[in-house]
Amino acid sequence: MRFPDTHIDHDRFRDECGLFGVFNHPEAAKVTYLGLYALQHRGEESSGIVSSDGERLHVHRGMGLVGDVFDQPELEHLPGVHAMGHVRYSTTGSSTLKNAQPLMVEYSRGMIAVAHNGNLTNSQFLHDELQARGAIFQTTSDTEIVIHLLASQRAAEDEREALLHTLQMIKGAFSMLLMKPDMLIAVRDPYGFRPLCLGKVDNSYIVASETCALDLNNAEFIRELDRGEVLFISEDGLESIFPFGKNHRPSMCIFELIYFSRPDSFIFGDNVHLVRQKMGARLAREHPVQADIVMSIPDSGNSAALGYSRESNLPFEIGITRNHYIGRTFLQPRQAIREFGVKVKLNPIAEVMKNKRIVVVEDSIVRGTTTVQRMANLREAGAREVHLRIACPPHISPCHYGIDFPSKKELIAANKSVEEIRAFLGIDSLGYLSIEGMLDCVTEGGDSFCTACFNGNYPTPVEEVEDKYISVTDRLQEQMKFG
Repeated sequence: MRFPDTHIDHDRFRDECGLFGVFNHPEAAKVTYLGLYALQHRGEESSGIVSSDGERLHVHRGMGLVGDVFDQPELEHLPGVHAMGHVRYSTTGSSTLKNAQPLMVEYSRGMIAVAHNGNLTNSQFLHDELQARGAIFQTTSDTEIVIHLLASQRAAEDEREALLHTLQMIKGAFSMLLMKPDMLIAVRDPYGFRPLCLGKVDNSYIVASETCALDLNNAEFIRELDRGEVLFISEDGLESIFPFGKNHRPSMCIFELIYFSRPDSFIFGDNVHLVRQKMGARLAREHPVQADIVMSIPDSGNSAALGYSRESNLPFEIGITRNHYIGRTFLQPRQAIREFGVKVKLNPIAEVMKNKRIVVVEDSIVRGTTTVQRMANLREAGAREVHLRIACPPHISPCHYGIDFPSKKELIAANKSVEEIRAFLGIDSLGYLSIEGMLDCVTEGGDSFCTACFNGNYPTPVEEVEDKYISVTDRLQEQMKFG
Protein backbone atom coordinates (compact mmCIF):
# COMPACT_ATOMS: atom_id res chain seq x y z
CA MET A 1 0.00 0.00 0.00
CA ARG A 2 1.42 3.39 -0.95
CA PHE A 3 0.92 5.77 1.94
CA PRO A 4 1.06 9.56 1.94
CA ASP A 5 4.51 11.06 2.36
CA THR A 6 4.01 11.78 6.06
CA HIS A 7 3.69 8.04 6.72
CA ILE A 8 6.89 6.93 5.00
CA ASP A 9 10.42 6.90 6.33
CA HIS A 10 12.07 8.42 3.27
CA ASP A 11 15.55 7.37 4.37
CA ARG A 12 14.76 3.66 4.41
CA PHE A 13 14.89 1.44 1.39
CA ARG A 14 11.82 -0.65 0.92
CA ASP A 15 12.34 -4.38 1.22
CA GLU A 16 11.32 -6.50 -1.70
CA CYS A 17 9.47 -9.80 -1.04
CA GLY A 18 9.73 -13.05 0.88
CA LEU A 19 9.06 -16.60 -0.32
CA PHE A 20 8.21 -19.76 1.61
CA GLY A 21 7.14 -23.18 0.40
CA VAL A 22 6.68 -26.58 2.02
CA PHE A 23 6.14 -29.99 0.43
CA ASN A 24 4.60 -32.98 2.18
CA HIS A 25 3.72 -31.66 5.62
CA PRO A 26 0.44 -32.53 7.41
CA GLU A 27 0.03 -28.90 8.49
CA ALA A 28 1.43 -27.25 5.38
CA ALA A 29 -0.62 -24.04 5.58
CA LYS A 30 0.25 -23.47 9.26
CA VAL A 31 3.94 -24.12 8.62
CA THR A 32 3.81 -21.62 5.75
CA TYR A 33 2.07 -19.11 8.01
CA LEU A 34 4.94 -19.36 10.50
CA GLY A 35 7.49 -19.11 7.72
CA LEU A 36 5.90 -15.92 6.44
CA TYR A 37 5.89 -14.53 9.97
CA ALA A 38 9.65 -14.99 10.06
CA LEU A 39 9.95 -13.24 6.69
CA GLN A 40 7.62 -10.35 7.55
CA HIS A 41 10.53 -7.88 7.39
CA ARG A 42 10.78 -8.54 3.64
CA GLY A 43 7.27 -7.27 2.92
CA GLU A 44 4.48 -5.67 4.91
CA GLU A 45 2.01 -4.64 2.21
CA SER A 46 0.34 -7.96 1.47
CA SER A 47 0.64 -11.67 2.09
CA GLY A 48 -0.85 -14.83 0.68
CA ILE A 49 -0.82 -18.61 0.89
CA VAL A 50 -1.71 -21.24 -1.71
CA SER A 51 -2.20 -24.83 -0.54
CA SER A 52 -2.65 -28.10 -2.43
CA ASP A 53 -4.78 -31.09 -1.50
CA GLY A 54 -3.14 -33.12 -4.26
CA GLU A 55 -5.82 -32.38 -6.83
CA ARG A 56 -6.61 -28.68 -6.58
CA LEU A 57 -5.02 -25.49 -5.32
CA HIS A 58 -6.64 -23.24 -2.71
CA VAL A 59 -5.68 -19.62 -2.07
CA HIS A 60 -6.14 -16.84 0.44
CA ARG A 61 -4.52 -13.44 0.05
CA GLY A 62 -4.96 -10.09 1.71
CA MET A 63 -3.49 -6.66 2.30
CA GLY A 64 -1.48 -6.11 5.44
CA LEU A 65 0.66 -8.09 7.83
CA VAL A 66 0.61 -11.87 8.02
CA GLY A 67 -1.11 -11.84 11.40
CA ASP A 68 -3.84 -9.55 10.07
CA VAL A 69 -4.47 -11.48 6.85
CA PHE A 70 -4.63 -14.97 8.39
CA ASP A 71 -6.37 -16.39 11.42
CA GLN A 72 -7.53 -19.89 12.28
CA PRO A 73 -10.57 -19.99 9.94
CA GLU A 74 -8.52 -18.85 6.93
CA LEU A 75 -5.84 -21.45 7.60
CA GLU A 76 -8.42 -24.22 8.00
CA HIS A 77 -9.73 -23.36 4.52
CA LEU A 78 -6.27 -24.07 3.07
CA PRO A 79 -6.21 -27.90 3.07
CA GLY A 80 -3.48 -30.23 1.93
CA VAL A 81 0.10 -31.25 2.60
CA HIS A 82 1.77 -28.79 0.20
CA ALA A 83 1.73 -24.99 0.45
CA MET A 84 3.58 -21.86 -0.59
CA GLY A 85 3.37 -18.28 0.57
CA HIS A 86 4.54 -14.76 -0.16
CA VAL A 87 4.95 -11.44 1.64
CA ARG A 88 5.21 -8.40 -0.59
CA TYR A 89 6.39 -4.89 -1.01
CA SER A 90 5.63 -3.46 -4.43
CA THR A 91 8.72 -2.80 -6.54
CA THR A 92 6.91 -3.37 -9.83
CA GLY A 93 3.16 -2.83 -9.86
CA SER A 94 1.01 -0.91 -7.41
CA SER A 95 0.14 -2.11 -3.93
CA THR A 96 -3.38 -3.47 -4.33
CA LEU A 97 -5.05 -6.79 -3.58
CA LYS A 98 -4.99 -7.82 -7.24
CA ASN A 99 -1.18 -7.67 -7.12
CA ALA A 100 -0.90 -9.71 -3.92
CA GLN A 101 0.85 -13.02 -4.40
CA PRO A 102 1.01 -15.94 -4.93
CA LEU A 103 -0.84 -15.55 -8.23
CA MET A 104 -2.95 -18.62 -8.98
CA VAL A 105 -4.52 -19.55 -12.33
CA GLU A 106 -6.09 -22.49 -14.11
CA TYR A 107 -5.09 -22.84 -17.75
CA SER A 108 -4.80 -25.49 -20.46
CA ARG A 109 -2.19 -27.49 -18.54
CA GLY A 110 -3.99 -27.32 -15.20
CA MET A 111 -3.67 -25.23 -12.05
CA ILE A 112 -0.49 -23.41 -11.11
CA ALA A 113 0.56 -20.77 -8.58
CA VAL A 114 3.53 -18.42 -8.87
CA ALA A 115 5.33 -16.17 -6.36
CA HIS A 116 8.35 -14.02 -7.14
CA ASN A 117 11.08 -12.10 -5.35
CA GLY A 118 13.02 -9.75 -7.60
CA ASN A 119 12.40 -7.70 -10.71
CA LEU A 120 12.35 -8.61 -14.40
CA THR A 121 14.46 -6.15 -16.36
CA ASN A 122 12.83 -7.00 -19.71
CA SER A 123 9.28 -6.95 -18.34
CA GLN A 124 8.08 -4.05 -20.48
CA PHE A 125 9.19 -5.73 -23.70
CA LEU A 126 7.58 -9.05 -22.74
CA HIS A 127 4.39 -7.35 -21.53
CA ASP A 128 4.00 -5.41 -24.78
CA GLU A 129 4.66 -8.50 -26.92
CA LEU A 130 2.23 -10.68 -24.98
CA GLN A 131 -0.44 -7.99 -24.99
CA ALA A 132 -0.02 -7.54 -28.76
CA ARG A 133 -0.68 -11.27 -29.14
CA GLY A 134 -3.93 -11.02 -27.18
CA ALA A 135 -2.90 -11.60 -23.56
CA ILE A 136 -5.19 -9.88 -21.07
CA PHE A 137 -3.37 -8.82 -17.90
CA GLN A 138 -5.25 -8.77 -14.61
CA THR A 139 -2.47 -7.20 -12.54
CA THR A 140 0.34 -4.68 -12.92
CA SER A 141 2.93 -7.05 -11.41
CA ASP A 142 5.71 -8.44 -13.58
CA THR A 143 5.06 -11.84 -11.98
CA GLU A 144 1.97 -12.25 -14.17
CA ILE A 145 4.24 -12.17 -17.22
CA VAL A 146 5.57 -15.57 -16.17
CA ILE A 147 2.06 -17.03 -16.20
CA HIS A 148 1.29 -15.65 -19.66
CA LEU A 149 4.59 -16.91 -21.01
CA LEU A 150 3.84 -20.37 -19.63
CA ALA A 151 0.44 -20.36 -21.29
CA SER A 152 2.00 -19.29 -24.61
CA GLN A 153 4.33 -22.31 -24.84
CA ARG A 154 1.93 -24.40 -26.90
CA ALA A 155 4.73 -26.11 -28.80
CA ALA A 156 6.30 -27.49 -25.63
CA GLU A 157 5.87 -31.22 -25.13
CA ASP A 158 4.95 -30.91 -21.45
CA GLU A 159 4.70 -28.38 -18.67
CA ARG A 160 8.28 -28.88 -17.56
CA GLU A 161 9.57 -27.98 -21.00
CA ALA A 162 7.18 -25.02 -21.11
CA LEU A 163 8.54 -23.77 -17.79
CA LEU A 164 12.18 -24.09 -18.80
CA HIS A 165 11.53 -22.25 -22.07
CA THR A 166 9.72 -19.52 -20.12
CA LEU A 167 12.56 -19.09 -17.65
CA GLN A 168 15.04 -18.67 -20.48
CA MET A 169 12.99 -15.78 -21.82
CA ILE A 170 12.89 -13.66 -18.68
CA LYS A 171 15.81 -11.47 -17.62
CA GLY A 172 16.84 -9.84 -14.38
CA ALA A 173 16.45 -10.96 -10.78
CA PHE A 174 14.08 -13.77 -9.93
CA SER A 175 13.97 -16.10 -7.01
CA MET A 176 10.68 -17.82 -7.60
CA LEU A 177 8.33 -20.51 -6.32
CA LEU A 178 5.79 -22.29 -8.48
CA MET A 179 3.34 -24.93 -7.32
CA LYS A 180 1.27 -27.56 -9.10
CA PRO A 181 -1.15 -29.74 -7.15
CA ASP A 182 1.53 -32.46 -6.92
CA MET A 183 4.78 -30.49 -7.14
CA LEU A 184 6.72 -27.55 -5.70
CA ILE A 185 9.27 -25.85 -7.97
CA ALA A 186 11.96 -23.43 -6.79
CA VAL A 187 13.94 -21.20 -9.17
CA ARG A 188 16.94 -18.95 -8.71
CA ASP A 189 18.14 -16.75 -11.57
CA PRO A 190 21.57 -17.46 -13.11
CA TYR A 191 23.13 -14.38 -11.47
CA GLY A 192 21.86 -15.29 -8.00
CA PHE A 193 20.63 -11.79 -7.12
CA ARG A 194 18.15 -12.87 -4.43
CA PRO A 195 18.65 -15.54 -1.74
CA LEU A 196 16.79 -18.85 -1.66
CA CYS A 197 17.52 -21.83 0.59
CA LEU A 198 16.46 -25.43 1.02
CA GLY A 199 15.64 -27.11 4.32
CA LYS A 200 14.03 -30.24 5.71
CA VAL A 201 11.90 -31.08 8.72
CA ASP A 202 11.00 -34.75 9.24
CA ASN A 203 9.91 -35.95 5.79
CA SER A 204 9.04 -32.48 4.50
CA TYR A 205 11.08 -30.16 2.31
CA ILE A 206 11.03 -26.40 2.79
CA VAL A 207 12.21 -23.61 0.49
CA ALA A 208 12.54 -20.09 1.88
CA SER A 209 14.08 -16.71 1.15
CA GLU A 210 16.04 -16.80 4.41
CA THR A 211 17.12 -19.41 6.93
CA CYS A 212 15.32 -17.61 9.77
CA ALA A 213 12.10 -19.06 8.32
CA LEU A 214 13.59 -22.55 8.63
CA ASP A 215 14.58 -21.91 12.24
CA LEU A 216 11.06 -20.97 13.29
CA ASN A 217 9.82 -24.33 11.94
CA ASN A 218 12.67 -26.32 13.49
CA ALA A 219 13.83 -27.27 10.01
CA GLU A 220 17.36 -28.31 9.16
CA PHE A 221 19.22 -26.08 6.72
CA ILE A 222 20.45 -28.19 3.82
CA ARG A 223 21.92 -25.67 1.40
CA GLU A 224 21.35 -22.54 -0.61
CA LEU A 225 19.98 -23.07 -4.09
CA ASP A 226 22.67 -22.69 -6.72
CA ARG A 227 22.62 -19.83 -9.18
CA GLY A 228 20.53 -20.81 -12.19
CA GLU A 229 19.03 -23.85 -10.46
CA VAL A 230 15.49 -25.05 -11.10
CA LEU A 231 14.60 -27.47 -8.30
CA PHE A 232 11.62 -29.82 -8.73
CA ILE A 233 10.25 -31.26 -5.47
CA SER A 234 7.75 -34.10 -5.81
CA GLU A 235 6.92 -37.51 -4.35
CA ASP A 236 9.87 -38.81 -6.38
CA GLY A 237 12.24 -36.59 -4.39
CA LEU A 238 14.46 -33.73 -5.58
CA GLU A 239 15.59 -33.06 -9.13
CA SER A 240 17.72 -30.09 -10.21
CA ILE A 241 18.05 -28.71 -13.73
CA PHE A 242 20.29 -25.86 -14.89
CA PRO A 243 18.75 -24.45 -18.10
CA PHE A 244 20.57 -21.10 -18.26
CA GLY A 245 24.08 -22.16 -19.17
CA LYS A 246 27.15 -21.15 -17.18
CA ASN A 247 28.18 -17.83 -18.74
CA HIS A 248 26.73 -15.63 -15.99
CA ARG A 249 28.97 -14.07 -13.38
CA PRO A 250 27.72 -14.22 -9.78
CA SER A 251 25.86 -11.01 -8.87
CA MET A 252 24.39 -11.56 -5.42
CA CYS A 253 22.82 -8.45 -3.90
CA ILE A 254 25.24 -7.07 -1.31
CA PHE A 255 22.41 -5.00 0.17
CA GLU A 256 20.79 -8.19 1.43
CA LEU A 257 23.71 -8.45 3.84
CA ILE A 258 23.84 -4.72 4.61
CA TYR A 259 20.18 -4.12 5.32
CA PHE A 260 17.40 -6.41 4.12
CA SER A 261 18.00 -9.84 5.59
CA ARG A 262 17.40 -10.62 9.24
CA PRO A 263 20.56 -10.69 11.41
CA ASP A 264 19.97 -14.33 12.35
CA SER A 265 19.79 -15.51 8.74
CA PHE A 266 22.55 -17.29 6.84
CA ILE A 267 22.70 -16.14 3.21
CA PHE A 268 25.32 -16.06 0.48
CA GLY A 269 27.66 -18.13 2.66
CA ASP A 270 27.61 -15.78 5.67
CA ASN A 271 25.73 -15.03 8.85
CA VAL A 272 24.16 -11.59 8.35
CA HIS A 273 24.88 -10.30 11.86
CA LEU A 274 28.57 -11.21 11.71
CA VAL A 275 29.01 -9.59 8.30
CA ARG A 276 27.47 -6.36 9.60
CA GLN A 277 29.77 -6.47 12.60
CA LYS A 278 32.78 -6.80 10.28
CA MET A 279 31.52 -3.85 8.23
CA GLY A 280 31.24 -1.77 11.39
CA ALA A 281 34.77 -2.70 12.44
CA ARG A 282 36.13 -1.85 8.99
CA LEU A 283 34.24 1.44 9.12
CA ALA A 284 35.98 2.26 12.41
CA ARG A 285 39.37 1.67 10.81
CA GLU A 286 38.51 3.75 7.75
CA HIS A 287 36.86 6.63 9.64
CA PRO A 288 38.08 6.87 13.25
CA VAL A 289 37.06 9.82 15.40
CA GLN A 290 37.60 11.07 18.94
CA ALA A 291 34.30 10.48 20.74
CA ASP A 292 32.72 9.34 24.00
CA ILE A 293 30.15 6.74 22.90
CA VAL A 294 28.96 4.76 19.88
CA MET A 295 25.27 4.28 19.22
CA SER A 296 23.16 2.92 16.39
CA ILE A 297 20.05 3.87 14.50
CA PRO A 298 17.98 0.81 15.44
CA ASP A 299 17.45 -1.81 14.39
CA SER A 300 19.43 -2.42 11.21
CA GLY A 301 22.41 -0.37 12.43
CA ASN A 302 22.86 -2.36 15.65
CA SER A 303 25.29 -5.00 14.40
CA ALA A 304 27.54 -2.52 12.59
CA ALA A 305 27.57 -0.24 15.64
CA LEU A 306 28.75 -3.13 17.82
CA GLY A 307 31.57 -3.78 15.38
CA TYR A 308 32.52 -0.10 15.33
CA SER A 309 32.49 0.04 19.13
CA ARG A 310 34.72 -2.98 19.60
CA GLU A 311 37.23 -1.89 16.94
CA SER A 312 37.45 1.70 18.26
CA ASN A 313 37.36 0.78 21.97
CA LEU A 314 34.51 3.23 22.45
CA PRO A 315 31.60 2.14 24.68
CA PHE A 316 28.40 1.11 22.91
CA GLU A 317 25.26 2.78 24.27
CA ILE A 318 21.56 2.51 23.55
CA GLY A 319 20.98 6.15 22.68
CA ILE A 320 17.78 5.82 20.67
CA THR A 321 14.70 3.80 21.52
CA ARG A 322 12.46 2.42 18.80
CA ASN A 323 8.69 2.11 18.93
CA HIS A 324 7.92 -1.32 17.41
CA TYR A 325 4.17 -0.93 17.53
CA ILE A 326 3.36 1.84 15.10
CA GLY A 327 2.97 -0.34 12.02
CA ARG A 328 2.89 1.47 8.69
CA THR A 329 -0.52 3.14 8.88
CA PHE A 330 -0.29 5.43 11.90
CA LEU A 331 -2.12 8.73 11.59
CA GLN A 332 -0.41 12.02 12.25
CA PRO A 333 -2.64 13.68 14.88
CA ARG A 334 -1.96 17.25 13.86
CA GLN A 335 0.57 19.10 11.76
CA ALA A 336 1.64 21.17 14.77
CA ILE A 337 3.61 18.20 16.15
CA ARG A 338 6.88 18.88 14.33
CA GLU A 339 8.69 15.85 12.90
CA PHE A 340 6.08 13.49 14.31
CA GLY A 341 6.86 10.93 11.64
CA VAL A 342 10.43 10.61 12.93
CA LYS A 343 9.86 10.86 16.68
CA VAL A 344 6.98 8.39 16.80
CA LYS A 345 9.34 5.68 15.54
CA LEU A 346 12.74 6.65 17.01
CA ASN A 347 13.23 8.81 20.08
CA PRO A 348 16.60 9.85 21.59
CA ILE A 349 17.46 9.08 25.21
CA ALA A 350 18.68 12.51 26.29
CA GLU A 351 20.36 11.36 29.49
CA VAL A 352 22.68 9.05 27.51
CA MET A 353 23.96 11.65 25.07
CA LYS A 354 23.81 14.91 26.98
CA ASN A 355 27.08 16.84 26.46
CA LYS A 356 28.64 13.78 24.81
CA ARG A 357 30.58 13.37 21.58
CA ILE A 358 28.63 10.62 19.86
CA VAL A 359 29.29 8.35 16.90
CA VAL A 360 26.05 7.34 15.24
CA VAL A 361 26.22 4.23 13.03
CA GLU A 362 23.58 3.88 10.32
CA ASP A 363 23.27 1.31 7.53
CA SER A 364 22.56 3.79 4.71
CA ILE A 365 21.32 7.22 3.65
CA VAL A 366 18.82 7.49 0.82
CA ARG A 367 17.45 11.00 0.26
CA GLY A 368 18.70 12.48 3.50
CA THR A 369 15.35 14.04 4.37
CA THR A 370 14.69 11.80 7.37
CA THR A 371 18.34 11.63 8.42
CA VAL A 372 18.56 15.41 8.74
CA GLN A 373 15.62 15.35 11.17
CA ARG A 374 17.17 12.55 13.20
CA MET A 375 20.48 14.37 13.49
CA ALA A 376 18.69 17.54 14.60
CA ASN A 377 16.85 15.52 17.25
CA LEU A 378 20.19 14.29 18.62
CA ARG A 379 21.43 17.87 18.90
CA GLU A 380 18.23 18.86 20.66
CA ALA A 381 18.71 15.97 23.08
CA GLY A 382 22.02 17.49 24.18
CA ALA A 383 24.72 15.83 22.05
CA ARG A 384 27.82 18.05 21.95
CA GLU A 385 29.20 16.53 18.73
CA VAL A 386 27.51 14.24 16.22
CA HIS A 387 29.66 12.05 13.98
CA LEU A 388 27.70 9.94 11.50
CA ARG A 389 29.17 6.72 10.10
CA ILE A 390 27.46 4.81 7.29
CA ALA A 391 28.13 1.07 7.07
CA CYS A 392 28.01 0.98 3.27
CA PRO A 393 29.28 3.15 0.40
CA PRO A 394 27.25 6.12 -0.92
CA HIS A 395 24.26 5.12 -3.04
CA ILE A 396 24.60 6.79 -6.43
CA SER A 397 22.41 4.63 -8.71
CA PRO A 398 18.93 3.07 -8.52
CA CYS A 399 18.43 -0.68 -8.33
CA HIS A 400 16.66 -2.52 -11.16
CA TYR A 401 16.70 -5.94 -9.54
CA GLY A 402 13.91 -5.82 -6.99
CA ILE A 403 14.77 -3.14 -4.42
CA ASP A 404 12.75 0.04 -4.42
CA PHE A 405 15.64 2.52 -4.63
CA PRO A 406 14.64 6.02 -5.70
CA SER A 407 15.64 7.52 -9.01
CA LYS A 408 19.14 8.94 -9.36
CA LYS A 409 17.91 12.52 -8.91
CA GLU A 410 16.45 11.59 -5.50
CA LEU A 411 19.59 9.88 -4.17
CA ILE A 412 21.46 12.47 -2.14
CA ALA A 413 24.89 10.89 -2.74
CA ALA A 414 24.35 11.03 -6.51
CA ASN A 415 23.95 14.80 -6.35
CA LYS A 416 26.11 15.98 -3.45
CA SER A 417 29.66 15.38 -2.28
CA VAL A 418 30.31 13.83 1.12
CA GLU A 419 31.16 17.28 2.49
CA GLU A 420 27.95 18.74 1.04
CA ILE A 421 25.93 15.94 2.62
CA ARG A 422 27.65 16.56 5.98
CA ALA A 423 26.76 20.25 5.80
CA PHE A 424 23.18 19.46 4.79
CA LEU A 425 22.79 17.09 7.75
CA GLY A 426 24.30 19.62 10.15
CA ILE A 427 26.74 17.17 11.73
CA ASP A 428 30.41 17.39 12.73
CA SER A 429 31.71 14.62 10.46
CA LEU A 430 30.47 12.01 8.02
CA GLY A 431 32.14 8.82 6.83
CA TYR A 432 31.00 6.08 4.45
CA LEU A 433 32.42 2.56 4.23
CA SER A 434 34.42 2.09 1.03
CA ILE A 435 33.36 -0.41 -1.62
CA GLU A 436 36.61 -2.29 -1.10
CA GLY A 437 36.13 -2.36 2.65
CA MET A 438 32.57 -3.60 2.28
CA LEU A 439 33.53 -6.45 -0.05
CA ASP A 440 36.41 -7.50 2.19
CA CYS A 441 33.82 -8.40 4.84
CA VAL A 442 32.09 -11.19 2.88
CA THR A 443 33.22 -14.78 2.51
CA GLU A 444 32.28 -15.25 -1.13
CA GLY A 445 34.56 -12.44 -2.30
CA GLY A 446 33.87 -9.14 -4.03
CA ASP A 447 33.56 -10.57 -7.54
CA SER A 448 30.45 -12.50 -6.49
CA PHE A 449 28.29 -9.49 -5.62
CA CYS A 450 26.26 -6.87 -7.44
CA THR A 451 27.37 -3.37 -6.40
CA ALA A 452 25.51 -1.42 -9.09
CA CYS A 453 23.81 0.87 -6.58
CA PHE A 454 27.26 2.03 -5.43
CA ASN A 455 29.11 2.29 -8.76
CA GLY A 456 26.50 2.16 -11.55
CA ASN A 457 27.96 -1.04 -13.06
CA TYR A 458 24.88 -3.14 -13.76
CA PRO A 459 25.60 -6.83 -14.37
CA THR A 460 22.69 -7.22 -16.84
CA PRO A 461 21.02 -4.91 -19.37
CA VAL A 462 18.15 -3.07 -17.76
CA GLU A 463 15.94 -3.39 -20.83
CA GLU A 464 16.81 -5.23 -24.01
CA VAL A 465 15.93 -2.46 -26.44
CA GLU A 466 17.83 -4.10 -29.26
CA ASP A 467 15.43 -7.07 -29.14
CA LYS A 468 12.33 -4.92 -29.28
CA TYR A 469 11.18 -6.14 -32.66
CA ILE A 470 11.87 -9.84 -32.14
CA SER A 471 8.57 -11.57 -31.42
CA VAL A 472 7.99 -13.96 -28.56
CA THR A 473 7.43 -16.75 -31.08
CA ASP A 474 10.81 -16.09 -32.72
CA ARG A 475 12.49 -16.04 -29.32
CA LEU A 476 10.92 -19.39 -28.47
CA GLN A 477 12.37 -20.92 -31.61
CA GLU A 478 15.82 -19.61 -30.69
CA GLN A 479 15.87 -21.22 -27.26
CA MET A 480 18.90 -23.26 -26.38
CA LYS A 481 18.54 -27.00 -25.82
CA PHE A 482 18.65 -28.16 -22.27
CA GLY A 483 18.76 -31.46 -20.48
